[in-house]
Amino acid sequence: MISAPSVFISYSHDSQAHKLWVMELAVRLRKDGVDAIFDQWELGPGADLPLFMEKAIAKSSRVIMVCSDNYVEKANLGSGGVGYEKMIVTADLLKDSNSNLIIPILKDTKLTPNFLRSKYYIDFTDTSEFEIGYDQLLRELLGSPIFVKPPLGNAPNFSEAIAAKPTLLDPLSQLLKAASSIYEHSDKLGYLETATLQRVMGTTKLFFDYALDLAHQGDLIHFSGSKEHIKILPSGRAEMIKLAN
Repeated sequence: MISAPSVFISYSHDSQAHKLWVMELAVRLRKDGVDAIFDQWELGPGADLPLFMEKAIAKSSRVIMVCSDNYVEKANLGSGGVGYEKMIVTADLLKDSNSNLIIPILKDTKLTPNFLRSKYYIDFTDTSEFEIGYDQLLRELLGSPIFVKPPLGNAPNFSEAIAAKPTLLDPLSQLLKAASSIYEHSDKLGYLETATLQRVMGTTKLFFDYALDLAHQGDLIHFSGSKEHIKILPSGRAEMIKLAN
């Protein structure tokens, strides 16, 4: 039987409502197989708070940090129990820069303490989406992600002929080949609609405009006044014939 993960819950005593919310989270985690360590269950009058924090964090596989505005302020200033817990956890993080020891969850704030800025968090600020956040948290603690990377398969045995990829024509050649395919539908003066030409090329406007610039610089085409049409010049028609052969 796999042992239950031991998880320490770090939070600030902002209000009775806040403490109740954290306790209800701890209760639910325990019901779902997570050994949640919650100070209000463990400490009585005269208890040594720093010693409790040190022992609880030392035996925990993960630490949940419930971030509220007050919690973030205390952690950044290093004050109170939150500041002491931060000091203990930071010491553990320094041993392993890639540690995923801490799971920040956002409650009544959109911020995390400065030392957690690089950590991925779970957002509990929207009460209507509590179940989504809780499912994500529980799956993380139990090592049961909803999305699992599939196993790596064997690469297909392509022949060189199949694996080879044809070399794309340069922008100018693509433009002239597209022009050839619709040239018979040009008007009496030999003008082609640029919108139709781009559609036939099947390319982006940036690539299309670049191809037009190359053709214009090479005296292969002539623009109408609005650039809505182009006329293929004799030199351009000669290049189109070369591409067709």
